[in-house]
Amino acid sequence: MSVASALASGNEPVPELAVEALRMALDEAGERHAHGVLLFLSAEFSRRAQQCVTAVARAAHCTQVVGGIAAGVFTASGWVVDRPAAAVMVLGGELSVGSAEGEPGDAAIFSYAGGAFPHGWAGQRRRRLGGCFSGRAGPAELLAWQQSRLCSEAAWVVRGARVDFATSTGWRFLAEACRIDSSCRHELLRVGGESALDNLAAARRASCATAAPPSLGEITTSLCAVLIDGACEPLPIAGAPLDGRQRTAAIIGGDGKGALTLSECPLPGQYVAWAIRSPGVAAADMRQSVARLAAAAVDPLAAVVFSCVGRGPFFYAGDDRDLDCLRQQFPRLPLIGTYGTGQIVPAAGGGGRLLQNAVLTTLLHH
Repeated sequence: MSVASALASGNEPVPELAVEALRMALDEAGERHAHGVLLFLSAEFSRRAQQCVTAVARAAHCTQVVGGIAAGVFTASGWVVDRPAAAVMVLGGELSVGSAEGEPGDAAIFSYAGGAFPHGWAGQRRRRLGGCFSGRAGPAELLAWQQSRLCSEAAWVVRGARVDFATSTGWRFLAEACRIDSSCRHELLRVGGESALDNLAAARRASCATAAPPSLGEITTSLCAVLIDGACEPLPIAGAPLDGRQRTAAIIGGDGKGALTLSECPLPGQYVAWAIRSPGVAAADMRQSVARLAAAAVDPLAAVVFSCVGRGPFFYAGDDRDLDCLRQQFPRLPLIGTYGTGQIVPAAGGGGRLLQNAVLTTLLHH
């Protein structure tokens, strides 16, 4: 076996914990050293990240150690979000980790940022796949690494492998999209000839068969706006999943008079569709996402997964149904994953864009 992963957790964020995970992965792969190492550490390691990365590089006899800090980590053996943990994937045989510089324009670039989505990544045409984590560490700390050295943003390729991916956003449209009549900065004022709140309530009423108006708590946690540029045809309909071309915007609050405040600035002339997220909806969307990926994948070697901390065990009441779905669809497949604050997927015009509350699953093939 040329790929293997392992998970180790303990009471203290010490380098020995990361080395333990590495040794378990090497033993599973039947390798004495690695051609590349993916290493993801929980947030408790923020102050000792370089020590851990250096220790893993020495134990693996490999300088190509890439990864970053996350809110939590997981492998096929389980997940950890509440204590120090290290997840490791070792690559051997024909597979290796390399720099993204000089790779062909259509190459899949794995990307990880220890903070906000880098502005430069949005303007590039490289196909980016990955995640980011804006944690509790200070702004001066570096929470990503490549070539065994800490950095603010890491980018790498897996050589010897083809990469396929699928995204589960976990949202479901409530009704057809409507044209935005008026807005002011982040305030969405009128949609389809009525106030934004009334339009949202009508869509929820039609889809969920409930007459009660949504509470502010439900609006800000379970509902979102999906902004669509231009007169998108055909318009989204109730029950249709997001296809990755739309931009989700969180609903931050309302003014009590019918306007809603969004995390992005809506513009008159755009279309907006309302979507709902619940554990059942998200799990069903994940199953569809993984099924599409499995149909396109032939004998995958490994999976690298970037999930949201809002989609893991906190969301599923102490379980990770997304991880369960992956293990059921790909039994015995080595996988490694993170719970971050953003997921990076390719943008329609090239480069990458940032999602929240999503799960990005990538598969490595020969």
